[in-house]
Amino acid sequence: MEAVVARLASESAVVVFSVSSCGMCHAVKRLLRGLGASPAVHELDEDPRGREIERALAGIVAGYRSGGGPAPVVPAVFIGGAYVGPMEAVMSLHLGGRLVPMLRSARAIWL
Repeated sequence: MEAVVARLASESAVVVFSVSSCGMCHAVKRLLRGLGASPAVHELDEDPRGREIERALAGIVAGYRSGGGPAPVVPAVFIGGAYVGPMEAVMSLHLGGRLVPMLRSARAIWL
């Protein structure tokens, strides 16, 4: 299933693995869309393979530490096929002025 996640994560400039009822997932999608990106969104609770994808994502995010603890599995944001992190990481990039250049580099936004 890791190969499926890698394929899905690289099929679009920006990919978000999400759960439709997750507030942080909604916030990160809104932020990305507000910046002009059109992320490919995979709602795990609406996908028949959602549980399997979630387990594969858990392995990917396991190395990422968020506030001293393990990172949440969703939202999982990929830009240019690379794992960026959860909402906290994306927001940190945005506040630090590094998210927009990253989106431009991945050709997710033009301006």
